Amino acid sequence: MYKLLITDDEEKIRALIKKYAIFEGHTAVEAANGMEAVELCRKEAFDIIIMDVMMPELDGFSAVKEIKKSQNIPVLMLSARGEEYDKIHGFELGIDDYVVKPFSPKELMMRIDAIMKRAARGQPQDHDIFVKDGLTADFTARRILIDGENIEMSPKEFDLIFYMIRNKNIALTREKLITEVWGYDFYGDDRTLDTHIKLLRKSLGEYAILITTLRGVGYRFEG
Repeated sequence: MYKLLITDDEEKIRALIKKYAIFEGHTAVEAANGMEAVELCRKEAFDIIIMDVMMPELDGFSAVKEIKKSQNIPVLMLSARGEEYDKIHGFELGIDDYVVKPFSPKELMMRIDAIMKRAARGQPQDHDIFVKDGLTADFTARRILIDGENIEMSPKEFDLIFYMIRNKNIALTREKLITEVWGYDFYGDDRTLDTHIKLLRKSLGEYAILITTLRGVGYRFEG
């Protein structure tokens, strides 16, 4: 099932959509305006966004434009207006469907299901993802998720964790890691690697145990 982000400044509409979403077996998170939606997308991963157009703080069009800068999440837009201009503007921004209020919640769920099926068919076959319990490494999107929540890391932390996952269950010497992650022209010392491993473990939280220290050798990712 899917994780929905329901964005609408009307609490009753959010509650109605959430009720039907949960009934269909989905999970749902609410946002009262576009700004909240943008912030939530920076912290969590969603399968699809239901986005109202007219909202305080940040309107739906602007929110979608901001979210699409970094994430290609399917969007179903809601609006009290059915003008052709609004629909065209929405589709130009990359939304997947446009529903005019008032709407049938049941039909909305069917439209969401149709969008997600299209998205699955259109997903590149080489989309590269590694999953270990609640840890997800999305190589294609360059993202690390823990229990569905996006984890912020430095570029070098991403390089390090991705390399270790690619070479999971293999003993990686310090020299090998430094050469492959930092490059042959690296002029630092082992402390740089150790510092990044420490930061990486902190970012991974309970999954830090997947990085094993091999005394006198280096490290190994337990995959």
